[in-house]
Formats: sequence, structure tokens, C-alpha cells
Amino acid sequence: MLPHILLVEDNALVIDALTMLLEETGHRVSAATTLAQAQRVMSEESPDVVLLDLTLGGEDGLSLMPSVNATRGTRPIVVALTGHDDPETHARCIAAGCRTVLVKPIAAMKLKGQLAEWLGERAAF
Repeated sequence: MLPHILLVEDNALVIDALTMLLEETGHRVSAATTLAQAQRVMSEESPDVVLLDLTLGGEDGLSLMPSVNATRGTRPIVVALTGHDDPETHARCIAAGCRTVLVKPIAAMKLKGQLAEWLGERAAF
């Protein structure tokens, strides 16, 4: 079964670009543009990785973390996506339970390498 990536992002161009990249590298991608959609996908499916934009219109992306942390079974790896490269944002994301923070624009090769590493860790369990 293909690794499942949930992309929580409200920018259509970013969704299209990341979906194309992820599907080309052998991942199944679900996209959500709101927290409600993301929660629905998480309740219906079990994503392996959640790529979570911090700014979703008027919503704080980290508001999804209580739902992620309450996930039964294997908890997905959550990676925050943001345009803010500052220590406060990074600390807030890590404190909420994100694995790491990737600053936009995201380098395609870096993302592919990180996904392979994270999914390899999940397969080891």
C-alpha cells in the first residue's frame, strides 16, 4: 500500500505542486484546505504523514494537533509548513507535537529525503 500523506494547505498552487511531487514519488495524497476537512480525512483514513500549513485562512493550523494527538493506533508524523523562519514559531510547533518545521518555499529534494526517512522510521515499528 502506498504511504498516505495528508496535505493541509489553503493555497491551490502549493497543493498542486506538492501533490504532483508526492504522487510522482510514490505517495497517496489527500488534500484539505480547512481544519474541518483535515479532521474528516483523519477520521476516515490513517495518514502516515501530515504536512500542516500553520496559516489556513483565519485558522491556526496547530489547532489540528489535539485531534492528531488523540489518534488511535499509530499517530501520524506531523510536519509544520510555514513562511516564518523564527525560533518562536519553531518552538510553538515542536511544543504542539510537530516533528519538525519546514520553511516555505520547500526544497523538493529535501522534502523527498525527509519523507523517506520518516516513513522508514514508521515502517520499523
